[in-house]
Amino acid sequence: MRRLVSQRMLVLMSVPFVIWLFVFKYVPVWGWTIAFQDYQPSLPFKEQAWVGFKHFHALFSEDRFLIALRNTLAMSGINLVLGFVTAVSLALLLNEVRKVAFKRVVQTVSYLPHFISWVVAAGIIQTTLAPEGIVNELLKAFGAIEAGQEYLFLGKAEWFWGIFGASSVWKDVGWNTIVYLAAISAIDPAQYEAAEMDGAGRLRRMWYITLPGIKPVIIVLLIMNIGYLLESGFEPQYLLGNGMNVDYSENIDIFVLKYGLQQFNFPLATAAGMFKTVVSFILLFSANHIAKRLGQDRLF
Repeated sequence: MRRLVSQRMLVLMSVPFVIWLFVFKYVPVWGWTIAFQDYQPSLPFKEQAWVGFKHFHALFSEDRFLIALRNTLAMSGINLVLGFVTAVSLALLLNEVRKVAFKRVVQTVSYLPHFISWVVAAGIIQTTLAPEGIVNELLKAFGAIEAGQEYLFLGKAEWFWGIFGASSVWKDVGWNTIVYLAAISAIDPAQYEAAEMDGAGRLRRMWYITLPGIKPVIIVLLIMNIGYLLESGFEPQYLLGNGMNVDYSENIDIFVLKYGLQQFNFPLATAAGMFKTVVSFILLFSANHIAKRLGQDRLF
């Protein structure tokens, strides 16, 4: 209590965020009861029919949900691996750039796509990958395909995961490097000077100084991202998906929209959302526990 009184201004500043957290994160948990009811919007809560785990059984026996679960895990895994590898690699390369002007230009260019909405980004991607788009034109220019043999990239279902991964990297790689560049800036420059005096080249300095220096940040961010493995996104899949690639583009969020909300099957939608939350909770704590057992940095 003494500490709270002495830091009362900080406490007052945090009150709006605590209220926001309670209203938008904790109060809605009451809605999980819908997953255990044959919910009818016109009836009051006490008159709803309770059905136990009926909707969970229906959810896991639905083939479309299992396909959506596979797609969600695949796209999240691709995004996780590519996101970490590209962001860390770009941060390491930018740290080695000595010309400040060039470094700033590269940073600005790589940051810009993050501030473009997915609606605009999806339009750019669709135009680029269209039969008359620049990708097909380049393939024809290099003789890889003939005129009239243009690829319909978004029409080939098995290509969607790769397109999604490349699009996510293009859009977010610059933004994801910010935290790594900040961590690199905290490394003592004397370590680089000593390594250079000992004859270590740039690659060795990156491997033995920079990477170990940002290792705690990488591990903490990895733990946090593992907790979001069932959150592969909604907008890119919804905007880039179509009838031809639906078997690879439909994830859990789109499944909830199509077969839950649009068909007024609110209990099924709630059950799917509840499943995502519980699994994410388990993944987060499991990853944190593994990091603790291995003696690595962790969230808590």
